[in-house]
Amino acid sequence: MKLDCKICLALSLLLLGTLLASCSALTPLPPTATPTMPPTFTPLPPTATFTPQPTATATPLPSPTATPAYPPAGLGPSGFPAGVNPLTGLEVDDPALLERRPIIVKVQNLPREGRPQLGVSAADLVYEYYTEFGTTRFAAIYYGRDAEQVAPIRSGRYFDEHLIRMYKAVFVFGSADPRVYQRFAGSEFGSRLVLEGSKSLQVGAIGRYDPKGKNYLMANTAKVGEYLRLVQVDNSRQNLDGMYFKLEAPEGGRAASQLTVRYSIAIYNRWDYDAESGRYLRSVDQQNATDQASERYAPLTDAVTGEQLGVENVVVIFVPHQDVVPSAETEMMEMALNGSGDALLLRDGQVYSVRWQRNAPDAVLTLVDASGQLVPFKPGQTWFEVVNTGSAVTNDGAAWRVNFSTRW
Repeated sequence: MKLDCKICLALSLLLLGTLLASCSALTPLPPTATPTMPPTFTPLPPTATFTPQPTATATPLPSPTATPAYPPAGLGPSGFPAGVNPLTGLEVDDPALLERRPIIVKVQNLPREGRPQLGVSAADLVYEYYTEFGTTRFAAIYYGRDAEQVAPIRSGRYFDEHLIRMYKAVFVFGSADPRVYQRFAGSEFGSRLVLEGSKSLQVGAIGRYDPKGKNYLMANTAKVGEYLRLVQVDNSRQNLDGMYFKLEAPEGGRAASQLTVRYSIAIYNRWDYDAESGRYLRSVDQQNATDQASERYAPLTDAVTGEQLGVENVVVIFVPHQDVVPSAETEMMEMALNGSGDALLLRDGQVYSVRWQRNAPDAVLTLVDASGQLVPFKPGQTWFEVVNTGSAVTNDGAAWRVNFSTRW
């Protein structure tokens, strides 16, 4: 994958750690400051859509591994039974957890010495997306389960506002660029921002831990509700309809035992299908790689459980990216996550060319086919890889690859 001089230079700086260090040290402007950026932007014009290459003969679908009593017609996109999580399509152990807002925690992905992260495996949904100069971060969404340790927490980006609105969520993060913070604070969800402070520390919603002298921020999602009561913020159950789940895999899939998503020379990851569990297991970059041949991977575990991260669904969504502060020193991305766009759904060892859809600011993102009919997620957890439109899709048999495009 070609990178221009700007990206190569920036990634060299990234290796020195200076960019990340400065990012975490940003201090929000006081609430009275005037934002210097407009609240909206004009989306980029659509780029050429991808055309997956023909693949080898599809392998037989594995036997379903979820609950045998799952309704043959599936569940959703509305009318979920009591106790069923509308973000996973599965029953929860504690139905009381569904009587609240989802919690989004912003999690670091670079530098590598900050891995493995804590608590990510407990999230119902995770969005991984490009932040700047080859870096990605995670927005982990907790609803049907809590995680007492989620870390390292990092700063917010413009893209997070889409997720907060979609899931009517609470947002736990560690500061932001003043322009980003002002947009968040001035929005309808401004009261649902959870930062490190006397009250969040008091109830234990946020704390500190210090592995190897790093002094990271950590969240406890089980304590966020207590913090919201303390500051008198509505934490009632929200309408999260939109996703459709079915145990049986759709027809028309192509063999997909592996997916690699390469964001940059520093950030690339691989998902390998495990037929026994019916999940895709995540492995991640171990060194900078200027080309595919020099990529090196190792399983990404959760530091809390010690187990490799795995999900039932991996979804690649192609979203227009725009650098709204272009310079040699700065990248600040806007992403037009509205309307619809191309997507790839991987489930049950198969890949499907689909469309992502979000028809209103508060609409949960879902998947449809070319005719607009809902495409089912497999019941379970989902990881979204957010990539720029124009990102290249290739395959070698059942091994698929997406190379992130840096053409803004």
